[in-house]
Amino acid sequence: MQALLAASALHAQTPSPTWADDVACVVYSHCTTCHHPGGAGHFSLVDYTDAFAARFAMRAATQQRVMPPWPPDHAYNALAHERLLTQQEIDLIAAWVDAGAPQGDPGNAPVPPAYTTEVVITAPDISVRMPEYVLPASSTDIYRCFVMPSGNVVDRFITGMEVIPGNTEIVHHVLVFQDTSGQASALDAADPQPGYTSFGGVGVNSAKLVGFWVPGAQPYFTPAGMGIKLLADADLVMQVHYPAGSEFQLDSTRLNLQLSASSFLRNLALDPVLEHYATLTNGPLAIPPNQVKTFHNQYTVPIPATITAIAPHAHLVCTSMRSFAVTPAADTIHLVHIPHWDFKWQGLYEFRRPVFLPAGSVLHGYATYDNTAGNPNNPNNPPQWVTLGEATTDEMMLFYFAWTFGFASDTLMVIDTASHATHYLDCDYSFPIGLDEMAVTDAASFWPNPATGQVMLRTHLSTGEVSLFDLQGRSVWAQRIAPGDNVIPVDRLPRGLYVMELRDARGVPLQRSKLVLE
Repeated sequence: MQALLAASALHAQTPSPTWADDVACVVYSHCTTCHHPGGAGHFSLVDYTDAFAARFAMRAATQQRVMPPWPPDHAYNALAHERLLTQQEIDLIAAWVDAGAPQGDPGNAPVPPAYTTEVVITAPDISVRMPEYVLPASSTDIYRCFVMPSGNVVDRFITGMEVIPGNTEIVHHVLVFQDTSGQASALDAADPQPGYTSFGGVGVNSAKLVGFWVPGAQPYFTPAGMGIKLLADADLVMQVHYPAGSEFQLDSTRLNLQLSASSFLRNLALDPVLEHYATLTNGPLAIPPNQVKTFHNQYTVPIPATITAIAPHAHLVCTSMRSFAVTPAADTIHLVHIPHWDFKWQGLYEFRRPVFLPAGSVLHGYATYDNTAGNPNNPNNPPQWVTLGEATTDEMMLFYFAWTFGFASDTLMVIDTASHATHYLDCDYSFPIGLDEMAVTDAASFWPNPATGQVMLRTHLSTGEVSLFDLQGRSVWAQRIAPGDNVIPVDRLPRGLYVMELRDARGVPLQRSKLVLE
């Protein structure tokens, strides 16, 4: 009895987490990039009143790990620009809600991040906008394709791509293709409304995928020395996904492209190297009713290749997708694993560093399809035969790879090195449920800090890497560290708050600290 009373007294003395001291920092770090006024998250979490109103939804979505939306399995392969919460942060939100979601002292709350509607690619070489489209009444999701001439008169290389949704309340994701056959334009002309409807792709077999956009995604920039070839006279085709319930709303989404002035870039193709025809080892892709089947595809890389990103693609009956590579030296390289496939949350996933595959490496892909009544996404009730095709009730099995002719030195490029989505601030939780596991050292420091001009980074480390991230977790600067003492200039960054992360040669995080440029 005394032990029980002591435990109760200890519990009573444990402070509850508050919005101001604990939760706001997590939300500003991981949620408000979408959940701000006018953002893709459909409701705002920028202030306490917003968060309190959504507290139960926040608890449920984070407990189920459906928010932030990040389908890949981090344990299988840590990818670039991950949108993840640590278990400690998930527990923190739950404890806050369970305590009644107290605000705490408003004066302790961090300054909310500011979001603007300004575009990132401010001087695009190509900027096209789809016609204004008013969505009709529909009880199902709509996949609408819009065709826009690129005006590109010669082959050029895309080095930057930015999709700007015209209506963030209803644009769920966007696939961008190029088509030189004219078929997409003909399909558009045959439909009296702007664009035309197509579910799986754009309905043109020869159209080539060149990019994705999903909520929370930042503009995509190719690695240095690489570009996606945009063919002369190509039509740009955007397939826009609108969720059910979007009727009578207006959208006019824009696409901005940055092109290289050089014609000597390595062509970064985005191709379905693993697909449901030639590389399928146990086809055809057909799933009988009331059965669960797993399919495998395989492809031997004939030349040295560097892959920078991967994009799995399937339809509604699919439940999981996984891909890996095996080198001639029998090394297995994990690429991506989507343990709970969801057609509505597909994307292009970049690797933290480009992956080099020597000639003779073998790419593998696996996908499982559940064509039973127990699959809530099954479009047929009762289940029917599901075979390969473009329709909603058909299936696909594709793994797109962003790839180019490869060199082993490509793995030295830095795309993203953060061990965890970088915090808007170094969150100092007062609630004692645990912190990010990063150790703190004094191996790196900025001088001066705060600074009004050039900053010097001083390091003392055997070898490693230091990265700077902006408030939205985007890598803005990275530098490999040579052994010994180093003094490295950091300049040409705009004013603001940045987060520095230092990692050793093995990629183990050592230190995180703030840099303020005034």
